[in-house]
Amino acid sequence: MLNKLSGQPESYERKALYRFGRTLGAGTYGIVREAESLDGKKVAVKIILKKSVRGNESMVYDELEMLQKLQHPHIVSFVDWFESKDKFYIVTQLATGGELFDRICDYGKFTEKDASQTIRQVLDAVNYLHKRNIVHRDLKPENLLYLTRASDSQLVLADFGIAKMLENPSEVLTSMAGSFGYAAPEVMLKQGHGKAVDMWSLGVITYTLLCGYSPFRSENLTDLIEECRAGRIIFHERYWRDVSQDAKDFILTLLQPDPSQRVTSEEALKHEWLTGESASDRDLLPEIRAYIARARLRRGIEIVKLANRIEALRVHDEDEHDEQDIPSPMEMGGATDPAAPATTSANCDSDAPGIKKRSLSKIARGAIFREVVLAKVREVKENEEREKVEREAREKASHA
Repeated sequence: MLNKLSGQPESYERKALYRFGRTLGAGTYGIVREAESLDGKKVAVKIILKKSVRGNESMVYDELEMLQKLQHPHIVSFVDWFESKDKFYIVTQLATGGELFDRICDYGKFTEKDASQTIRQVLDAVNYLHKRNIVHRDLKPENLLYLTRASDSQLVLADFGIAKMLENPSEVLTSMAGSFGYAAPEVMLKQGHGKAVDMWSLGVITYTLLCGYSPFRSENLTDLIEECRAGRIIFHERYWRDVSQDAKDFILTLLQPDPSQRVTSEEALKHEWLTGESASDRDLLPEIRAYIARARLRRGIEIVKLANRIEALRVHDEDEHDEQDIPSPMEMGGATDPAAPATTSANCDSDAPGIKKRSLSKIARGAIFREVVLAKVREVKENEEREKVEREAREKASHA
């Protein structure tokens, strides 16, 4: 009755079943926060501002409909949903085991065999989606999470915010979607796309997992598009000499510029490399740790962007009849640590109304700037070393 009097939807009463905690991340339309249900179970709550999706509410309902239909061990599971006058809340399983690459760095050793089984888990999830005519469209390491810190934890695919359910298997999607460095050439060229874009992204992930750097390294969109369209995949001798030919063949079947020539998820599952029998036992950790070091530059920049996004979202999160759900950047303690993963922050509980808006402090910005500069210096040195290796490889090839 109180909800009706205050103009809140009927489902809003379910918000009382959850105690909100730390902020896990922020995007264009809202944030993701950790929460605890009354029975003590930890969950993730995606909070979407209705103002941010006005006129496009269908994208939220599509995501809800999709999540409720998905039941797979390698896909984050749906728990609940409710709404207020100005927000949508989507509650899902909370993955606490960390992102793919961060977790791998915690291992004492990570071999090509381990990589093949990791990719198989992701491919199982992708195949499950594709059989149901669902395209994820945002496959990247940040969306591959371990459920727990246990050594035998399942890897799960998360974030279905831009996933699409096709009307039929041949439907062509035309909107831009995906993340820089992982989006297929047909997406960037706006030629229309379908399930094949997920296979391209999986190819980029597999390549990076095996050597510690991306197959496409251009830093501006025009050059990246051209690099992807050319589809010239180089396996540099220094980093790939101990990787099996089956692994390289698997990657090449995925990174085909022409989507009609790209392997399907069902076909990919039959590839010999995924059995792990031909994969080597060479430790890949040194290269992967180097990748993580380079990624800290991007993380430092993303932290500033994250704080700015949260600040912008808070401007729209001031309904006096509803509790404020978007915390200030300064309440996100972890956001001031450039070395911290972008998906983690310190504990906070700012569910109470009346919190004043605050911006990222000058001290925090200064710390981030210093870390970014140092990371840039490291990156330049690493690029010079890689270019030297690539140049030597080309010279050897020309004299062969």
